[in-house]
Amino acid sequence: MHISDGVLPTAVALGSYALSAGIVVWSLRRTPTDDLPKVAVMTSAFFVASLIHLPFGPTSVHLLIPGLVGALLGPSAFLAIALGLVLQCLLFQFGGLTALGANLLLMGLPALLAGLVFYHFKGRGKKQRILVGALCGGGATLFSALLLALLLASGGEDFMGVAKLALLAHIPVVLVEAGVSAMVVSFLLKVKPELLDIPFVLKEKL
Repeated sequence: MHISDGVLPTAVALGSYALSAGIVVWSLRRTPTDDLPKVAVMTSAFFVASLIHLPFGPTSVHLLIPGLVGALLGPSAFLAIALGLVLQCLLFQFGGLTALGANLLLMGLPALLAGLVFYHFKGRGKKQRILVGALCGGGATLFSALLLALLLASGGEDFMGVAKLALLAHIPVVLVEAGVSAMVVSFLLKVKPELLDIPFVLKEKL
């Protein structure tokens, strides 16, 4: 799902950088020092999960786990994904430096939305939490795929076909992400349920 260098128009790439930078600062300010180890763990999980690429025509698919990252980190999710993407870009050349802002938006925004949805609708029952976790996992991945298609389409008609194919290719990934998210939430409910009670703070505490 990584967008490579040279695909996006300059204005879109620069605008994505500016917006991503602002959200990273917002996310960092809402990340307590005590939560940094958890952010590191989820950054590692995102880093490893999205390293495994399966080719699909001119594009490729891989796990993203934005729903899980959002559910377990809340506002810190954007920061975790930013760190993971920077490492992937520098170490393995996944995506590109000019497209880093766009890649962060298409994976980070769905994670934030999933965290917000999970926080407000998870309830207290085990079945409801698992169901909401699955919906967040699949829904966040679908949102990422839609943003990917939209950003690719901004590159002009030459990328319209790739945009449509990328969206189609991620349909099975959405289902897999929903299943993985449901299993992880179910497991955490048994071993450490407090990890699922992260508050989603929109305003910085003074």
